[in-house]
Amino acid sequence: MKYISFAIPCYNSEAYMAQAIESILPGGEDVEILIVNDGSKDRTAEIGKEYEEKYPGIVKLINKENGGHGDAVNAGLSHASGKYFKVVDSDDWVDRISLMKILNVLKNFEEEEQEVDMLIANYVYEKVGMEHKKVIRYDNVLPENQILKWDEIGQFRIGQYILMHSVIYRTDMLKLCQLTLPKHTFYVDNIYVYYPLPHVRTLYYMNVDFYRYFIGREDQSVNEKVMISRIDQQIFVTKTMIDMYELRRIQSKKLRKYMLNYLAIMMTVSSILCIRSKKKENLEKKKELWQYLKQKDYGAFMKIRYGILGQTMNLPGRSGRKVSSMAYVVARRLIGFN
Repeated sequence: MKYISFAIPCYNSEAYMAQAIESILPGGEDVEILIVNDGSKDRTAEIGKEYEEKYPGIVKLINKENGGHGDAVNAGLSHASGKYFKVVDSDDWVDRISLMKILNVLKNFEEEEQEVDMLIANYVYEKVGMEHKKVIRYDNVLPENQILKWDEIGQFRIGQYILMHSVIYRTDMLKLCQLTLPKHTFYVDNIYVYYPLPHVRTLYYMNVDFYRYFIGREDQSVNEKVMISRIDQQIFVTKTMIDMYELRRIQSKKLRKYMLNYLAIMMTVSSILCIRSKKKENLEKKKELWQYLKQKDYGAFMKIRYGILGQTMNLPGRSGRKVSSMAYVVARRLIGFN
């Protein structure tokens, strides 16, 4: 039995994909490694083929036309045969000891005829030039090593929201809720973690530093200059998330609050990138985005717009925009991204 299917979306990843693959191989026959070659123009496909031939029954190469990161995740999910599904980006890796601990828990679930919809573990920012590695934990929010429902969770701090790096979903749950990520779009990892949440009935937290999130390449999608150049895609993803649910209809109060806070973060990031671009047309896009939220979900708009983040992002005039940018710089250091 395959306990976890690991999808590794690869686009021109020849320089670093081996580390991602090698970090998962200690899982042996308990794991499935799906190398999704998203129309690469380098040796990605050849490297994937070499691993497939060396580890038959564990590694599978999936070649497809270029469709972007989200489409590569879609392809991985459609081929997944494991009970659980995990995405590992080709420049990231996982911790071997944590992997074995997670597999042991999943084996115990199977023996006891139990399952969870979402397993959460910690992730580590492997940031270039940083000696001290920032670890994102959830032990202040989630009781450890027990099957939970949403109403049993605590309160998330700002910057602590669940990312693609921290989740392992039950494969059939993802397929049943028909998760499909947009093609040729960056930042769809937010959709990946946000959309399935109301479909998650049970969750489980392990306080292990599992996922290693490499950050610091100049061409990386979370580099600030790159994010500003792709502001339209950031706004598109934010609008897509706004369209998914009318939050007042989410039954669990704690889940509803978490999803509202997640949306507030998305609105903040989109707004601040518009401000920091210093372009008039982007300031108009920011204004239009807030109007979009107001029209689609007035209740969510009122809570986000007049919360701390919403007020900071909408201070009037040039001096207000300066304060917003300063707040972003502070938040960036606290949260640790780009």
